[in-house]
Amino acid sequence: MFKSRKAGRDDSWEGVVIDKSRGMLDGSNMYHFVEVRLADGESAKVRISRRLWKSIAAGDRIVKRPGADPAKG
Repeated sequence: MFKSRKAGRDDSWEGVVIDKSRGMLDGSNMYHFVEVRLADGESAKVRISRRLWKSIAAGDRIVKRPGADPAKG
C-alpha cells in the first residue's frame, strides 16, 4: 500500500516550508510536494497545487484550514 500525501478536506495545520519537490510518481502526472515543519515541531510531506508550489519558497509560511486547500499564509 501507499500513503496519500494529499491533504484531507477536514485537515487543519500550519507550518513553515522546509523543502519543495516534484515528481512523476505514476509516469504521466506531475505531483508537487512541500515538506512542512508544523507548529508542533513535527514535519510532514504534503501534496499541493502547482500554482501554490510555484509561488512559495523555503521559509514561507503555509496554512491549511478545514474545507480549504493549503494556502500561503
